[in-house]
Amino acid sequence: MHRTLRLFALVLASLFACEKPASPTAVNPPRASPTNKRIAVVPKGTTHEYWKSIHAGALKAEKDLGGIAITFRGPEKEDDREQQIGLVQNLIASRYDAIVLAPLDHRALVGPVRQATSAGIPIVIMDSGIDASAGKDYVAFVATDNEEGGRLAGKKMAELLSGKDKPAVLILRYQEGSASTALREKGFLDGLAAASPAARIIDPGRYAGPTRASAQEAAENLLSASAGIDGVYCPNESSTFGMMLALRSRGLAGKVAFIGFDSSKELVDAMRGGEIAALVVQNPIRMGYLAVKAAADHLAARPVEAHQDTGVAIIIKETMDEPQNRELLSPDLEALLGTR
Repeated sequence: MHRTLRLFALVLASLFACEKPASPTAVNPPRASPTNKRIAVVPKGTTHEYWKSIHAGALKAEKDLGGIAITFRGPEKEDDREQQIGLVQNLIASRYDAIVLAPLDHRALVGPVRQATSAGIPIVIMDSGIDASAGKDYVAFVATDNEEGGRLAGKKMAELLSGKDKPAVLILRYQEGSASTALREKGFLDGLAAASPAARIIDPGRYAGPTRASAQEAAENLLSASAGIDGVYCPNESSTFGMMLALRSRGLAGKVAFIGFDSSKELVDAMRGGEIAALVVQNPIRMGYLAVKAAADHLAARPVEAHQDTGVAIIIKETMDEPQNRELLSPDLEALLGTR
């Protein structure tokens, strides 16, 4: 009897020894073989079309380059710095081979970036800058020339309002701490001032916030307090969308010169319908691709350019159906992401 109990206990012990406790912060593993290098791509968020395009570019790089496996994980909201910090720290603890990061805040993410580098995990920064040094704290910065994108919007706004005397232009900023959109805002103000010195800037310093809903609320408040505007500028997809809804609710859509940044199906349709005068567009698919390629090249001891410009263009209704512009405005994300 005692011998039987001892055998039963040994069997139970061997079964439990085979189990590994699940970590509450574990990152889902990528599609990988033991020989693939694991590269984590950490965007600012995952809901906007822009980040889906980044994801598509990263997956294309995974397929084209071979020998790497991509994990794509981002915060649920684009203002959750703590969640992004925790995610990066978890990836460090999980010993990923490299991390591609679009920092939510140019200051708050410096510590985690340096922590990764100290742990021997190379970091590639994409989309938005950080207060750290390329070649020392991180490998490369892959991004749009955001200031130039804003400058293009400022020049186009001056052109659209050229017949008006001292036109009033409202700017809705995106989010405090976002380096990329801060540069787009600066570029716009500089470009408009250079091309139309008489223009009056209405810049209350209000922020749209991380979602379309928060952007619409901020836009509604600004429009209520800003009568007689001639033009409006927004520096990213969600702020542009929120402003579009606010202009519609007041019967102003198509009656003021409205320039936005980035694209989505709704924004493209609005431009075709004359509600948006122009969209400044990046190439997020190319950005995701080049950022992953930079990480893979560094892991393979190949040279990597420290600063890589992924391009920017301004598109209007008359040029939106040109093949190169149509591809930028409306990429087939379902095919690229394998969701169709």
